[in-house]
Amino acid sequence: MKTECLSDYVKLNGKTYPCTVSLTMDLMGGKWKAVILYHLKDEPKRYSELRKEMPAITEMTLSLQLKQLEKDGLVMRKVFGKKPPVKVIYSLSDFGKSLIPVLEVITKWGNKTVSENGEFIKAT
Repeated sequence: MKTECLSDYVKLNGKTYPCTVSLTMDLMGGKWKAVILYHLKDEPKRYSELRKEMPAITEMTLSLQLKQLEKDGLVMRKVFGKKPPVKVIYSLSDFGKSLIPVLEVITKWGNKTVSENGEFIKAT
């Protein structure tokens, strides 16, 4: 029997899921979560650096997704200073770092798919 089928449901951090795939997609799925995790996989970044690397994401969406990733334990937020402007750095937690192999496979698959069936386009 497959590991993910050992029970009817799985539970993590008080949330119940029908299977481990559902749990994984809740944590890193959607349009932006995996992209944010990808941009944090090599080094910690400030909010403004993430915005520059993902110009298509709105400020509100980035802020909300970072908060959700932090709540889920995938991203850590460290604040430097007490008076504005404070410096805030986002980085992957150890739990978040455990997704790096998944992110690399997703990236490799996407690159292969575009190379074989699409095209890479430079922004103008």
